[in-house]
Amino acid sequence: MAGNPGASVALIGAFFVLVLLSSSPVTTIASKINVGGPVNWTFGFNYTDWALKSAPFYVNDTLVFKYDPPNSTTHAHSVYLAKDLRSFLACDMSRAQLAGDVMRGAGEGFQFVLRKRKTYFFVCGEKAGFHCSTGLMRFFVRPVRRCHV
Repeated sequence: MAGNPGASVALIGAFFVLVLLSSSPVTTIASKINVGGPVNWTFGFNYTDWALKSAPFYVNDTLVFKYDPPNSTTHAHSVYLAKDLRSFLACDMSRAQLAGDVMRGAGEGFQFVLRKRKTYFFVCGEKAGFHCSTGLMRFFVRPVRRCHV
């Protein structure tokens, strides 16, 4: 990210917009959300933009990550949780926690439940963060509580 300060500013701005969007409670039931929609979890798709357009997310919603296992025609993908905003912006994998390895996204994909009202920073950890930085395979969500009317 050091080579593109405009992208960092855009991501920080998107972070604050998402926080503002998450402050208004709405009544719904828990949802299963396919990350990336029909594109799934793949290199070169802007997941930060997708997350902003798909917001708000709610506590107990389930994110479904679908990606093919590595083979001769596809690249390996994974899902990590970056430690914090700084690690997310830098695609720094040194303190990231593995959520889904390269085999977990096959078939129906793997599911991640947003159990807490906190910011989750998702990144692809393959190629030492290259998929995160250059491939745009990163996004964040901050689920909110549902308001029962």
